[in-house]
Amino acid sequence: MKITKKEILQKNLIKESGIRDINKLSQQYKKAEIYFHQDLDGVVTALGMKNYLENKGIKVIDAHIIQYGDKEFSVKRPTDDPEVMPVLVDFAHGKPEFKIWTDHHDSQAGDKSTSSGNFRGARSNAETISQIVSPKEIFPSSDILIINTVDSADYARHNINPEQVINSIFKYNKEKEVSRNRMLMGLVANKLLLSHKNKPGFLENLVMTSTPSLLNIYNNVVRMAKEEGYASPERIAQTNLNYFNKRKDSGAVKYEDGIIISYGGGMMWEKNPETGKAEPNYDRYTVFRMYPDAEFNVIAWPMGLLQASCNPFKKEKAIKGINLGEVAQEVLSKYESEMKSEFVDLNTIKRVSEKSTNEDSFGFRFSDLVAIYNDKIVGLDRRDLKYIKQAANKPYSELDKQLKWKLKNLKVSVWDLIQANSGGHKCITNISGLGYLGKESVSTTKKLQQDFVKLLKDKVKQAQQ
Repeated sequence: MKITKKEILQKNLIKESGIRDINKLSQQYKKAEIYFHQDLDGVVTALGMKNYLENKGIKVIDAHIIQYGDKEFSVKRPTDDPEVMPVLVDFAHGKPEFKIWTDHHDSQAGDKSTSSGNFRGARSNAETISQIVSPKEIFPSSDILIINTVDSADYARHNINPEQVINSIFKYNKEKEVSRNRMLMGLVANKLLLSHKNKPGFLENLVMTSTPSLLNIYNNVVRMAKEEGYASPERIAQTNLNYFNKRKDSGAVKYEDGIIISYGGGMMWEKNPETGKAEPNYDRYTVFRMYPDAEFNVIAWPMGLLQASCNPFKKEKAIKGINLGEVAQEVLSKYESEMKSEFVDLNTIKRVSEKSTNEDSFGFRFSDLVAIYNDKIVGLDRRDLKYIKQAANKPYSELDKQLKWKLKNLKVSVWDLIQANSGGHKCITNISGLGYLGKESVSTTKKLQQDFVKLLKDKVKQAQQ
């Protein structure tokens, strides 16, 4: 079920009293598990929700990360314990298991018939939980400013450069104002958090052991990484510098007419010569460090994803009136008739979506099918609905030939598939879902990138005339 921004505003989901039905929920549930997006806003929103729930007498006993793509369907299912309430924060795709769902994106997709929710267009979800949902402020306003700055990449307005965002070492500078030191500390906290985010249980433990404070989060990230023997802030700084130098000298990153163009992120891991362990060295803002005068970055990824973004560090925007979301739609419109005549069957969609799942995972189920593709499914016969539900709700590995055949007879056009998985706005957008195209995904992604760059160049020239 698609929920538009207009509907969100109309459904009185935003109330100063907090999450709808929270008093009823606090009587029904004494414990909760929080699922949160795998970034800074996800962590701090989970912490804010944890504080809010525990003030209502609901003990948060565990936390789990959730991420878009196939990771969404491989995440662990909530416990069957009827006393434990599953809660989802900072994520735009809902599921019927979640009794509370809160998000800040322009639109959400998912079954929220059993959920109490709070949806509000904001720079971060943490801002909503801390300053709107909660009857008293959870995070200090100075922290919310930093969280908002990071989540919306609002760097130019705060005189922040790529080096400061990539920096992993914080040292208090007495010559700078307290607020500036706090901002730089928050940026380092974000950098370290992202550097360790894929370590098993790291972000979950961070949520469970931290208090609503960026300083506390920073101290815990440093402490936990040291205790686990993960890369030190100094080592992270060195690997990032190595990555920068290799990308700069590789020739794989092109710069043409104010646009940065690349395919993939290169070698995004580096072996630590002391421990022999592989450590991540990739940072998305490295390209703006390489080309600080760039207006845009257009990168294609092998998994079938095209991303385009403005340079968030440029204070004076030389290019006005260019909307990257509109550029993406204009590029896709060139292939609309072709894409509407080509289809991907539901058997393929389920198989690809569940490539990383296990027996404890959510999996790609009927509720996901309806939430994402809604009325775009071709060939659906009401008489076969029970078989489709049966097939969609079973793990793909357990489907027999008959159920797979049922799914193969249902299809979604390539056009609708891409539209359902893509999105963005003026300064950042993506064309996604191309990974479902199988062998054609890489060539299609590269072709769309070439068309995107060509059209963007034309629009830049027009804007400069």
